[in-house]
Amino acid sequence: MPTETGYDPSLGDKFVFVTGGVMSGLGKGITAASLGRLLSNAGFDVTAVKVDPYLNVDAGTMNPYQHGEVYVLKDGGEVDLDLGNYERFLDADMTSDHNVTTGKVYQEVIERERAGDYLGKTVQVIPHVTDDIKRRIREAAEGSDVCLVEIGGTVGDIEGMPYLEALRQFSHEQEEEDILFAHVTLVPDSKNGEQKTKPTQHSVKELRSIGLQPDILVGRNPERLEESVKEKIALFCDVPTDAVFSNPDVDDIYHVPLVLEGEGLDEYVMSELAIDDRALPASERSTEWRDLVTRDTEGEVDIALVGKYALEDAYISIHESLKHAGLHERVDVNVRWVDSEKMNDEHRERLESADGIVVPGGFGSRGIEGKLEAVRYAREHDVPFLGLCLGFQLAVVEYARNVLGLEGAHSAEIEEDTPYPVIDLLPEQYDMEDLGGTMRLGAHDTEIEPGTLAHEVYGDTSCTERHRHRYEVNPEYIDDLTSDGLTFSGHAGNRMEIVELDSHPYFLGTQFHPEFRSRPGRASPPFVGLLQSVLAETEVTA
Repeated sequence: MPTETGYDPSLGDKFVFVTGGVMSGLGKGITAASLGRLLSNAGFDVTAVKVDPYLNVDAGTMNPYQHGEVYVLKDGGEVDLDLGNYERFLDADMTSDHNVTTGKVYQEVIERERAGDYLGKTVQVIPHVTDDIKRRIREAAEGSDVCLVEIGGTVGDIEGMPYLEALRQFSHEQEEEDILFAHVTLVPDSKNGEQKTKPTQHSVKELRSIGLQPDILVGRNPERLEESVKEKIALFCDVPTDAVFSNPDVDDIYHVPLVLEGEGLDEYVMSELAIDDRALPASERSTEWRDLVTRDTEGEVDIALVGKYALEDAYISIHESLKHAGLHERVDVNVRWVDSEKMNDEHRERLESADGIVVPGGFGSRGIEGKLEAVRYAREHDVPFLGLCLGFQLAVVEYARNVLGLEGAHSAEIEEDTPYPVIDLLPEQYDMEDLGGTMRLGAHDTEIEPGTLAHEVYGDTSCTERHRHRYEVNPEYIDDLTSDGLTFSGHAGNRMEIVELDSHPYFLGTQFHPEFRSRPGRASPPFVGLLQSVLAETEVTA
């Protein structure tokens, strides 16, 4: 039954909590997602929760330099990029409830206090905050066989303390066989190449001082952990030697499940959670993932990604979508970073030597002219092109400027005083004041014109894709824009969703973000279409 704080401790079945030690960015999310893939292969219904200890309510207003890509869920949730990894590895759609932030938790607790729901009690971190954390995790886990819960940050971070306390309480509420604590930690090399265990020992000591004893330790090192190192970690961290696992560096993150399977992590977890008797026999487990990520390729292509953030995490879903399209077409895709602010130096050469061009989404004026130049180059030189969200809008701006002759045409979002606002707010957006959560977000349907490139790409007269934008193609300019060769082939009411250029081998722009629905075994159609056009136009390098 729910407690007085609204927390129902009966929800959920089996839980695996994944914490990290020594330093951030070790790959907790990939480790957890890979374990989830293996449990899913064994026949279990797996879900995941990402806990982010920051005070932001969601990731929507965060700069990609701070936290990487803002990933968008089907329900419109703007969340941490690790949710993208969970969706791709588990081939499942998450919801906003699968991303817990300190902002969400404190907002809920304060609103309930203001409403008098706590009946005059002193509202404290324990039990009110910790109970709300547990409530959110358990509600997200409801209906699944196993829920993987990744705690962001590093053990010892002050902002993560309420979450670790909530996990400590979890261990008292849950039967021993229903909960596992997995700790991912760095095992660095010394200058002479020796794998050092001291950072792991200190990290586990910190965890134990909070009242948490890890059941599983996953060591991150460029190579597999030596057996003697595993034994030393086990001795000093009070876990069995067979509970210490290696997670070495790999060329492709999609190989991590194969590595962890070889280490026996999935079998150990199933045994400890007492679900091994419910697992599919090894001979009946899905091998689709392994078959997909290990099959031979037949060449490689170069795709220019034209953006302003010089880090892969800012465009991780696009990187992965290109990789998925490569798996579909059996080619390796080399993504070439082109800095849109440096189009006049060597980055121009990178653009012109690429087989295809992608201009991604984004906000703000920085690097815009470089992106417009990339669009123009693709249009004038028949280079296969894909524009996403802002890239779609800039394709419209570039056409208005350089084909229609509307000098100074622009998006009103970037240039408020443009004489030709071919991209502008729709009337229903004029009164918006707050930025967070006020855009057109999440999955929406698009109607596709028969006989168009978009129709060929999607193989249907409609599609459902995820959005994250506020500005639209200005309806006042549509007749001029479509008078000679430009076609808006996808619509949602009065909103233009897909643009294409008739006399071009592949020139496609989407107001939505198809990269958010791409999966290794279900590549996004616009990305597949881009690669198919590249392969048709060029000789693939063997």
